Amino acid sequence: MASYQDQADDDDTGSEASSAVHNGSVISTVPDRHGFLGGSQYTADPKQVVPASVVLRREQKWLRMLSNWERFMTKNYKKVRERCRKGIPPSVRPRAWLYLCGGKLLLEQRRNLYAQLAAQDGDPRWVDDIRKDLHRQFPYHEMFVDQEGHGQRDLFQVLKAYSILNSSVGYCQAQAPLAAFLLMHMPAEQAFWCLVSICDKYLAGYYSQGMETLQVDGDILFGLLKKVAPNVYKHLKKQKVEPILYMTEWFLCVFTRTLPWDTILRVWDMFLCEGVKIVFKVALVVLKFSLGRQGVMKKCPTMYETLEVLRNPPQAIMEEEFVVHQMHRLNLTEEDFEYEHQRQTAKRRAAQENGRRSGNRR
Repeated sequence: MASYQDQADDDDTGSEASSAVHNGSVISTVPDRHGFLGGSQYTADPKQVVPASVVLRREQKWLRMLSNWERFMTKNYKKVRERCRKGIPPSVRPRAWLYLCGGKLLLEQRRNLYAQLAAQDGDPRWVDDIRKDLHRQFPYHEMFVDQEGHGQRDLFQVLKAYSILNSSVGYCQAQAPLAAFLLMHMPAEQAFWCLVSICDKYLAGYYSQGMETLQVDGDILFGLLKKVAPNVYKHLKKQKVEPILYMTEWFLCVFTRTLPWDTILRVWDMFLCEGVKIVFKVALVVLKFSLGRQGVMKKCPTMYETLEVLRNPPQAIMEEEFVVHQMHRLNLTEEDFEYEHQRQTAKRRAAQENGRRSGNRR
């Protein structure tokens, strides 16, 4: 997780929102529409306005859908998916996310559990690690700019509660931006149950010791890349650039530390509806258009230059409409994902078996 830590350290700002300039970023006393006062995720320009009549119509459709949620999810899931892909209206997004990921169901099944977990002291080992990471999470955002503010307090409680609930995983620092991102949209108890669902269902195994699931998914990503961008695949293979070197932060943090804010919101609308395959598709778009543009690979004679490009994708290819459009254009089916998953799982199993045999022969 080196790349995640590197960026986390880069974002450690000391929470000074009053400075005029910090690390090249202009700091404003007035937050942007997402609550940022500065930093790389500050959005200076207002988003292109969707006509009010369209927004209202979408909101009404979502409210009808949310009031009949079980029926829609069981009998008309394609309609839910279509509306998530168009983008969930901001006014209903928090509620929609809670429903989509199953957080609402978990909350109703285990009422008062979050309060009980938050009241406990927690494992000192995890508590110390969580405290060290609090100030690194979106330090330019109005919720987290104050180290004594409610944002950091809620973030601490949510992460501590998860480390108690799932003691076999405890705490992984990549969970912190996910929890902070959720807290920007909903109260702490709801954010907690969404985090539980994401960590235990959507990204199951990602935060375990050894991160074997993440490594398998890295191999799957590389296999899918061969299909959608063979030239980029050959370049990475030739330079022996392992997927874990560039995709770790993307997958562990679900792009919350990589993409522009409007793009992240749109990606999460789809991710919470369709699952981790959305993360794969975004990663494939970033790989294809970061390295696949004309002349770029010639400027990357070694692994160092290649990784620099992947860690700093061009702004144009990370914009909301571009990412979503290119995701839909990827020539990938459910069968492609399933085939690659089975292939990579079998390869890893065979390698482990060969390793055991050679160990027994010694």
